[in-house]
Amino acid sequence: MTSMFTTKDNHLDSARELDAKDKLNYLRSEFYFPEGLYFCGHSLGLMPKRAQKAIDTELDSWKKYGVEGHFNGPYPWMPYHENITKSFAKLVGAKESEVVAMNTLTVNLHLMLVSFYRPTKERYKILIENNTFPSDKYAVDSQAAFHGFPKDAVVELRPKEGEKTVAPEDVISQINELGDSLALVMLGNCNYLSGQYFDIPSIVKASHGVGAKCGFNLAHGAGNLLLNLHEDGADFAVWCSYKYLNSGPGGIAGAFVHERHHEDKSLDRFAGWWGNNKDNRFEMRKNFDPIPSAEAWQLSNPPIFQLAALRASMSLYDEVGMEALRVRGDKL
Repeated sequence: MTSMFTTKDNHLDSARELDAKDKLNYLRSEFYFPEGLYFCGHSLGLMPKRAQKAIDTELDSWKKYGVEGHFNGPYPWMPYHENITKSFAKLVGAKESEVVAMNTLTVNLHLMLVSFYRPTKERYKILIENNTFPSDKYAVDSQAAFHGFPKDAVVELRPKEGEKTVAPEDVISQINELGDSLALVMLGNCNYLSGQYFDIPSIVKASHGVGAKCGFNLAHGAGNLLLNLHEDGADFAVWCSYKYLNSGPGGIAGAFVHERHHEDKSLDRFAGWWGNNKDNRFEMRKNFDPIPSAEAWQLSNPPIFQLAALRASMSLYDEVGMEALRVRGDKL
């Protein structure tokens, strides 16, 4: 591929010139930078300056209202997670009913596996990346073991000899190879180690074609790549927010569940009261009445201070848009 830059563009002056011409260069002033050169955004994004004010607002509400902060203040806590919904939907290309801010990444992955990994004696295998992040491997291994299946239940993609990535056509052929034994395909849409981007629509189509469910870990995709989860038809997806989304250490994560599953009463699910119908949540009913959306997978009321930091960061994404950020990323 021909580079869009010449050799001189590797010089510091050229980099500064590009920065000066970049209409997004004002974003630098929206973040605090520690001393030195910071290249760890894939582990912890920088602190948005807006986060301080957002968290202080909720501390003030707690101080002023106590428990009544659930219903009073600039951002009442009771529906606080809903402040993130529109932003998350736009971020991953979903309907608002299909996304929810909750828990942390691997917790959300386990909750999704409860619903979408339903193995049988014949169909029990899970296909993952050969170099997946360890937490994903631990999660799928433990889920397979929980259902009583041996270690061969978890199958890793096979790259060609000497290759670190798996060719797109080989991903599809390996899905077809597993065929009727395949229960779930669970990949990171952008591999954390190799940087390989997996083509979501073709993988979803192939997975569903053999009768398997298909989900994605967007830890390195959400806030980094353009996504269109609803149209692509993934069954579920999960992502964290402390990396590219700059929500702070231990930031609250996100989940996507395609709308075709929202009314499915036969779907297994670990339930908690925050996923119960909002109209009768405080009637303290004995039987779970799930919200007909991705919110049904919620367990408990979420941490407000973490949501406040996330709300601050997502306001920047809403202003700029992933399309503009992706153009800049492609230039880099």
